[in-house]
Amino acid sequence: MITEPKRTDSIPIESQWLSGSVGSGSWFFIEKETSNYRIIRYSPDGIIECSGIFNTKKNGFEIGKPYRFTFLSHCKECAIIQNEIIYKFYNNEY
Repeated sequence: MITEPKRTDSIPIESQWLSGSVGSGSWFFIEKETSNYRIIRYSPDGIIECSGIFNTKKNGFEIGKPYRFTFLSHCKECAIIQNEIIYKFYNNEY
């Protein structure tokens, strides 16, 4: 696990750091886009690793309320905890 690196200017302020296995980690950003969500994953130094339109099958996620990215999160699917509920987001492009 690595500690959260300094956020570069290319990473949105709302992004969250998710530390991975030894020597890895990524920044994750989510925003509402029509009826789905855009999730962007950035490298520690601010390079976009992937960006896609995601949806969740579970109702109740509210982007305006506190949430936290958790494991397993990558370019194909992401997990977000909000109010002790885990929401799985799936990339529509896979």
